[in-house]
Amino acid sequence: MAAMTLISLTAVPDHLRGALTRWLLEVTPQLYIGTVSARVRDELWTAVTASIQDGTAVLAYPSDNEQGFTLRTAGVHRRTPIDFDGLTLMGFNPSKEVAKRS
Repeated sequence: MAAMTLISLTAVPDHLRGALTRWLLEVTPQLYIGTVSARVRDELWTAVTASIQDGTAVLAYPSDNEQGFTLRTAGVHRRTPIDFDGLTLMGFNPSKEVAKRS
């Protein structure tokens, strides 16, 4: 069954952005939303992770859990989803520059 899917990108190649617009609506720059099947969602995510280069990506879609959604991330990012007793929390990883000053 098709479900709402959201993909947020940062600093990714233009060809990836163009490929996503075939399936999802770009509502703001690099924020894509649409209703696709789980198979299409997984194929899109595979394409995103293969083409991300130095950018970052976040995928959110409905799920049968306490929060009602699942998150996936890819690329060089500062926030990482962490499972905390079944709840997804976002872990903050300070940038290398901030870590050097400490």
